[in-house]
Amino acid sequence: MNILLIHQYFLEDDDPGGSRWNELTRVWTGEGHNVTIVAGMMHYNGSEKKEEYKGRHFVKKRQGAVDVWRCHVSESYNKSFAGRLWGYFSFMFSSLYAGLFLAKGKFDAVVVTSPPLFVGISGYLIALFRRKPFVFEVRDLWPESAVATGVLTNGFIIKVAYGVERFIYRKARMINVLTPAFYSTLVEKNKVPDAKLIQISNAADFTLSDKLLHSFDREAFRKQHDLDGRFVITYVGAHGVANKLEQLLDAGLELADTPVLFLLIGQGMEKERLMAMAAERKVPNVRFLDSVPKQEVFKYILASEMGASVLKRVDTFKTVYSNKTFDYMSCKKPILMAIDGVSRKLVEDAGAGCYVEPENPAEYSRVIREYLAHPSLLQEQGESGYRYAKENYDREVLAHRYLKYIGGIIK
Repeated sequence: MNILLIHQYFLEDDDPGGSRWNELTRVWTGEGHNVTIVAGMMHYNGSEKKEEYKGRHFVKKRQGAVDVWRCHVSESYNKSFAGRLWGYFSFMFSSLYAGLFLAKGKFDAVVVTSPPLFVGISGYLIALFRRKPFVFEVRDLWPESAVATGVLTNGFIIKVAYGVERFIYRKARMINVLTPAFYSTLVEKNKVPDAKLIQISNAADFTLSDKLLHSFDREAFRKQHDLDGRFVITYVGAHGVANKLEQLLDAGLELADTPVLFLLIGQGMEKERLMAMAAERKVPNVRFLDSVPKQEVFKYILASEMGASVLKRVDTFKTVYSNKTFDYMSCKKPILMAIDGVSRKLVEDAGAGCYVEPENPAEYSRVIREYLAHPSLLQEQGESGYRYAKENYDREVLAHRYLKYIGGIIK
């Protein structure tokens, strides 16, 4: 098969962050399929373009076995919400041009992954022009999540966004959702026919974790990075409004009398404010690190006692899986799950950690002190989560399943 993928945040080889689609396309090309990608020039947590993209609107690159067209995204993207909206729209227009006029070849399907939601418009038009099936993937319920977190408040924009959402769901030949809650929402609220929906979730990438589990010198890494004698809880991911990471600062103060250290790795709009807040409040046990490549991320996870999955306490987030949860599982680390709903159920079903009520510092303290008192739980739950992910969320297995679904709609 020849597949055109439109993904604003498809990572470059040296980019930090979650690489789900990099791994999916690796599996697909390894099976002999061809994948061309239309992607943005801005990292989802970046503040500016790389030098090679400045002053340019389109750059063609080769990443492994895939051709990638890097397309213009406004550099206002991470400066404000209005800037982010313009970043979405600028990519919608640039990706449309690239998909229509630059990406050469006869494609069998056009796959679009969102957010941002508006890229579904360019994907639909490209598929219509090329007369190929349009597959739309929902990684996050947008605009619901933006409205729930208070990021999106303009009534007109909200109305337009919901209209775009309905249009895309109607026009897509097939829709992939990442969680069972998304599946239910689209069927019950958006009236999407059940036959149009599939579920290929986030998953664990065992190719890197299994290698490191057998070769990584944990003690040397901990000494090198001043982690010796600490009970390290690592959070990896975005530092944005939706994550509400000040709850980890609050928890740090509650646990100031313990060896607990919260290690926060990543970038985002809120990071500078969070760092200033930690300094002002004199939080002694929270450390901020910049984003690092995935191999280094896995080393930090393996050097930790636990991994944290954290979001703001709003009902919309009860429908999501945190991508990093699966990385923690693949590294045999129990999860401190501060997300209710399907994420909580995942961890409890897997016996892979413990739920803590979001934004409740006293509960953070109670739950973490339980682990400090019973350290055997760390290995037991880490092993349990690894087994569960291996059986149900192996990325290679799900990549093959995804490809089979796409093949089923190609005439």
